[in-house]
Amino acid sequence: MAITKDDIIKALEEMKLTELNDLVKAIEDHFGVVAAAAVAAPSADAGASAAPSEVSVMLTNPGGNKVSVIKLVKEITGLGLMEAKKLVDGTLPVALKENVKVEDAEEIKKQLVEAGASVDLK
Repeated sequence: MAITKDDIIKALEEMKLTELNDLVKAIEDHFGVVAAAAVAAPSADAGASAAPSEVSVMLTNPGGNKVSVIKLVKEITGLGLMEAKKLVDGTLPVALKENVKVEDAEEIKKQLVEAGASVDLK
């Protein structure tokens, strides 16, 4: 009587982890192979669909020209001048805009970087 795949799987389910490890080593030695998990490379389409459609614009450092950055933050966020100043002078990093389309976020980042700030998109 031949052993079926189901018989082998059932036997593996009943084994302890150390016994499974010993079995794998014995198979490697017997057949001259190395057991390694197969890693599938993602296709180009999968990578494109996995990219976020919306991101947050995070101010990480206002840089040396704080006045220009504060003015830009005021325009970008719609805050008053004092609120924008408190945001820039506060604890960093801080989200200036959340759930923004990637294209819009890139434009905001470009403006802030030109003013001397450091910005991340998350």
